[in-house]
Amino acid sequence: MSFSPSFLALQQATDALCREEVIACPTEAVWGLSCDPDSQAAVTRLLQIKQRPESKGLILVAAHIDQLDNLLAGLDPGQLDTLQATWPGPATWLLPHRDRVPSWVCGMHDTVAVRVTDHPVVSALCIAWGGPLVSTSANPGGALPAREAFQVRRYFGDSVSCFMPGRVGSLARPTAIRHLVSGDIVRS
Repeated sequence: MSFSPSFLALQQATDALCREEVIACPTEAVWGLSCDPDSQAAVTRLLQIKQRPESKGLILVAAHIDQLDNLLAGLDPGQLDTLQATWPGPATWLLPHRDRVPSWVCGMHDTVAVRVTDHPVVSALCIAWGGPLVSTSANPGGALPAREAFQVRRYFGDSVSCFMPGRVGSLARPTAIRHLVSGDIVRS
């Protein structure tokens, strides 16, 4: 997958993120909804349109491991090696957040889900944004995740202000989520 979004598409998306809006972009397996994780208003809006309770928490996606330095500080070398062996790529890990992320991102958990993506659109977007973004599947609670942009539009209409061009990756389902400390698979 070699598609790279244009400067204009990235500028439109980052402008929307700065306005605390929700955007849609293709990810490794499905279309996702993204917003600024530091904006409570943006995350609240995303949760409302998705019909998802804040208590469940959300995934942070980054372009490279350096964008997660704050969350990786304090992990032991073996844990860092585990992460580096799977990133960039379709591996989502639950890390202890040590109160370094807002409650509207981690929900009721003492961990936060993070991924360093290898999807070219999401990666370019995180680079243009300058840090990690919220990433959650583009579907209302209980509905199938969207695999095409038209499905996102059907689900959410004008509630999503910007659509990044591109296609989803080759995964058949959203990424597995593993707990870094226990090694348990939380979502397969």
